[in-house]
Amino acid sequence: MAGEAAGRAPESVAHGWRVLRRLAARHAGFFTTRQVLRTGCETRVRAGLGDGTVVRAGVGLLRLAEWPDGPLDEYAMWAAWFDGAAAVSHQSAAELHGLGSLRPRFLHLSVGAGRPPVTPRLVVLRRSLIGADVESAGPFLVTTPVRTVLDLAEADIGQTALDEVIGDAVAIGRCGRDEIHSAAVRLPPRAAGRIHRALTRL
Repeated sequence: MAGEAAGRAPESVAHGWRVLRRLAARHAGFFTTRQVLRTGCETRVRAGLGDGTVVRAGVGLLRLAEWPDGPLDEYAMWAAWFDGAAAVSHQSAAELHGLGSLRPRFLHLSVGAGRPPVTPRLVVLRRSLIGADVESAGPFLVTTPVRTVLDLAEADIGQTALDEVIGDAVAIGRCGRDEIHSAAVRLPPRAAGRIHRALTRL
């Protein structure tokens, strides 16, 4: 990381550190080197890496060490990478919602903007989602159960797997039959037909 500008006022540096901590708090303590540069906290973060209060989480990713490890850290970390402009979607969203048994090998993210990281772990889908399509899962966003069902109907999962996802969504009350049926009218005919078949089998 480049050095901070010479002559930065101490209060300016302190303000930048507070801003960076607020950004990190949105995503379970994770933040990016881009955010470090934007807030002017290069020297403070370098010191944190030295004394252990900041740890490296990956290429271009860091974390405040005070945050405890959690089962959803990977989702939070990639949300930080995209400055919050991403939502867990498709198979990964279904897993988070407890729908079906797809067991995804990759983490699926729908992203409106931002440069994707170089990693085989992610499947990044470029698209913009409206507010009604996503919900908060604390340190990251995830597509709603209905949006997840629609996405999977358009994806390449088999009909049996889709039947299970929709059956679970209705059975555990994540969304209702009528809600799914109404939302499906926005889909292309093939995907809408897949949802219709799944609903008729409930």
